[in-house]
Parts: sequence; structure tokens; C-alpha cells
Amino acid sequence: MDDGLVPGAWVRHPTQADWGLGQVQSAIRNRVTVNFEHAGKVLIDAAVVALTVVDPDVG
Repeated sequence: MDDGLVPGAWVRHPTQADWGLGQVQSAIRNRVTVNFEHAGKVLIDAAVVALTVVDPDVG
């Protein structure tokens, strides 16, 4: 799991661009809960999906 995946971090899903920007709500081992702009709250397995940590001001 990426060390940047901590609560409050902003992320994007690599294959679901239409979900928009997401904010990490919790990260326990490989289970990361993210609240996305257009998809709502989604549980991600970080061992399977490599979320991209982003600067929300840059996108």
C-alpha cells in the first residue's frame, strides 16, 4: 500500500476517471475507504488498485 494513502489524502482511481477526486476516509492494511465526488463512498483493495495520490489544487 502507498504510504500516502492516509485519512484526508486526495486520490484518483486509475481506471475510473468519471468518479472524480476522492478523499481517503480510512486506511486499514490494504482496505482503503474513499469518498469520491461522483461515486460516493467506495471500499478499495489497495493490493489490487493503485490509487494515485494528488494535490487537490492541481487535480
